[in-house]
Amino acid sequence: VKDLNIILKTDVQGSIEPIKNSIERQATEQVKARVIHASSGNISESDVLLALASDAIIVGFNTRAEQGAQKMAEMEKINIRYYDVIYDLIDDVSKAIQGMLEPTYAEVVIGNAEVRAVFDAGKSKKIAGIAVKDGKAARDASVRVIRNSKVVNDGRINSLRRFKDDVKEVAAGFECGIGIEGFSEFQVGDVLQFYRRERVE
Repeated sequence: VKDLNIILKTDVQGSIEPIKNSIERQATEQVKARVIHASSGNISESDVLLALASDAIIVGFNTRAEQGAQKMAEMEKINIRYYDVIYDLIDDVSKAIQGMLEPTYAEVVIGNAEVRAVFDAGKSKKIAGIAVKDGKAARDASVRVIRNSKVVNDGRINSLRRFKDDVKEVAAGFECGIGIEGFSEFQVGDVLQFYRRERVE
């Protein structure tokens, strides 16, 4: 019997037991789903180290990976999967057990920035003046707004400008202006995390 080792991270403690039970019920005669660790909170570096040691995948339900954990997972090629619908999570576990898991997409963080100023852009729209701290800000990336360690928005960029010119990307150490689709509630000190979803072969 083969084991599919899973590390489960959820947003709240109360979600753990029902999800864990649902995962373990997906077992077949040939493959057993084992939740080797389950806890609430963000995915940490210790979770990634455990996954590396036990050849496990990490499953996050309504939670995200901390920045250090994300980088470590990318370096070590640890599979982190994110879900906000329990059915999708269970369905993927079932497919993995059956050896039919379709190509998936991993989240790759490409840069982080900090909001230094907020400007009106007309019709209740606002843009943020940001300083890119590491990596880069890219027009074609998705962006997550983080405030006090919590995600307050996750969306697409609708403008990226430097000295009034539209640009495709801005490197670390430079400042620029950014607009996000459907979001105007920027605050000075917000952290912007830029990421792409890349296919995992």
